Amino acid sequence: MIRKLFGKVFSKTRARGHRPVTVSAADHGIDRERISRCAMKTCETLQAAGHDAYVVGGAVRDLILGRKPKDFDVATDARPEQVRALFRRSRIIGRRFRLVHVMCGAETVEVSTFRGGAVVDGDGERIADASGRILRDNVFGSREQDAARRDFTINALFYDPVTQQVLDYHNGVADLKKRRLKMIGDPETRYREDPVRMLRAVRLAASRDLEMDPATRKPIGELAHLLQDVPPSRLFDEMLKLLLSGHAVECVRRLRRNGLHHGLLPLLDVVLENPAGERFVMLALSATDERLGCGKPVAPGFLFAALLWPQVAEAWKKIEATGMKPVPALHEAIDQVTAVQFEKLAIPRRFSADMREIWALQQRFMNRSGRRPSGLLHHLRFRAAYDFLLLRCKSGELEAEVGEWWTRFQQADETQRNAMLMRDAGPAKRRRRSRRRKPAAEAPAAVPSAH
Repeated sequence: MIRKLFGKVFSKTRARGHRPVTVSAADHGIDRERISRCAMKTCETLQAAGHDAYVVGGAVRDLILGRKPKDFDVATDARPEQVRALFRRSRIIGRRFRLVHVMCGAETVEVSTFRGGAVVDGDGERIADASGRILRDNVFGSREQDAARRDFTINALFYDPVTQQVLDYHNGVADLKKRRLKMIGDPETRYREDPVRMLRAVRLAASRDLEMDPATRKPIGELAHLLQDVPPSRLFDEMLKLLLSGHAVECVRRLRRNGLHHGLLPLLDVVLENPAGERFVMLALSATDERLGCGKPVAPGFLFAALLWPQVAEAWKKIEATGMKPVPALHEAIDQVTAVQFEKLAIPRRFSADMREIWALQQRFMNRSGRRPSGLLHHLRFRAAYDFLLLRCKSGELEAEVGEWWTRFQQADETQRNAMLMRDAGPAKRRRRSRRRKPAAEAPAAVPSAH
């Protein structure tokens, strides 16, 4: 379908240099109705005020591929202060790049001013470190310069929702047809400007089923160490996008293929060096991809609990071997791992409570007698902890029978649950429970006092 869609486009003579190819609605196939109301309103308001305004980047790319964009970004020649003045519900954000968030109800559209291509001496608006990484960049420019500053050709597409035309400066539409991911400009320079582009290249290639252009792929292994200079919070944000892309398994495979899996991303280091841990994590990522593919939500706390579990389980085993009982040993292991990894990975604290509860409940699944199993069913985190337990069984860490028992226990009625608990309790416990339940009326009469 896409081939037919673009057939006319690629039979035409392509423009060269900085002049864009104008792709009509009949050729690019974007349905104007699929543009969000807020993005449409933002573009129309800016254009009515005499400015250029386009839907840009990933939204245009995904619409051409027939995918539903997660969000919409707008680029304009208006300065942030001018944009802010046109929209009552808006705010200027950012230091490295100044942007404007325009809010329409629950939706937010990010508006950026066209970026310039050259450093202006003495203006202090563009600052880079010794490795070439840009620390601050508020150099404004033209639409052509902005297209050249974007990372990949398939992201340098400008869609005007009023004329319904796409402006293509770097053959991005052709690259989409060829399923090719190609960097704009010299890849090594672009990676040095922003090392996170290496992770983004892997994520886009995996999630959009693209192949990296050889020149785009070549410098990644040599420059991977630059990721160590990226602020942990920004690295975490990009890793979260990668893991929640719906293609996490393929992303991890491609990270390995490009040399980005060892010594750089602590989450992956923790698990990919030990086969048992790797099996568990890959099962968790596969389950995450499946849920996202079905449109189901995924809790980041559950995902990070899975990614760090091999480390928690290993520490738990070592601490228990010193003679400490299982429950306190597990809590000690959790404290040890979180103390190191939360600082190292910059995992937000809002995820920590879910992670700790999921881990802590794992030992309670081992108790299948008395009142505790029934009480566990009503725990707020039971479902997440149960799903976590099934992953442990599926990976071979636990016997499959443990997960099967809890599956049956949930589905059973009260009589069946009591029978399951009695069978699991053993003869001695059943006798003690029977004596405790004997009615008081059946107790032997007291011997009268002689006095």
